[in-house]
Amino acid sequence: MSSSTETGHAKNVATFEDLVSFCTAYGPPYNPSKPALKLAALTAQLTAVNAALQSVKVAKTAYDNATNAREIAFKPLRLLATKIVSALAATEAAAQTVADVRSTNNKIQGKRAKAVEKPDAKALAEGAEPVRTASVSQQSYNKRVDHFAQMLATLTAEPKYLPNEAELKVASLNTLLADLRAKNTAVINANTALSNARIARDKALYGETTGMLDVAQSVKLYVKSLFGTSSAQYKQVTALQFS
Repeated sequence: MSSSTETGHAKNVATFEDLVSFCTAYGPPYNPSKPALKLAALTAQLTAVNAALQSVKVAKTAYDNATNAREIAFKPLRLLATKIVSALAATEAAAQTVADVRSTNNKIQGKRAKAVEKPDAKALAEGAEPVRTASVSQQSYNKRVDHFAQMLATLTAEPKYLPNEAELKVASLNTLLADLRAKNTAVINANTALSNARIARDKALYGETTGMLDVAQSVKLYVKSLFGTSSAQYKQVTALQFS
């Protein structure tokens, strides 16, 4: 891919449109034998690359909408999980069950179950090794869905968890879990669609031989052969730069 920015792709397509306009203005003398360089083919290719650019814009909008919806849906999860822990702790459920749910909540919150003791400044100055720990955040959306599903499984198996608050009832939590999963899946699918749209765009613009850039270079060579190296027409097309 010759250009890595959306602006760069649009600029290349605009430059190709300039090239097609020049060739059209040459009139009957512009008559290449290669089918891909004929005006009808160039016009069709211009339409195709513009459509490829638009497809990426549409896919990007769908992806942004999906990520926004997911972010909004997941925003209350940490507070809700904390409420669940308190609601369970207020029942006669076994202390071990409460501890299990609290541990799962720590994962949802991105906290360690127990703080890691680190050497103080004096100990470090005396040669103590700094503590190196692996990340326990596990805050990806996939992980948060998994942690919440685990919390819900524990609550479902606990007969003493019978809250009166609608948002804390198991049925409500199951509905929420399904919604979180659906919104996370929507982002995954939207990302796939966006990635495929970008692949199709890059092939249309930068594909070997048949891509827009390679065709443009061939057009320049034909104009050179048609009008000559020092011609005004050749200077027109050579002034068009693709990035």
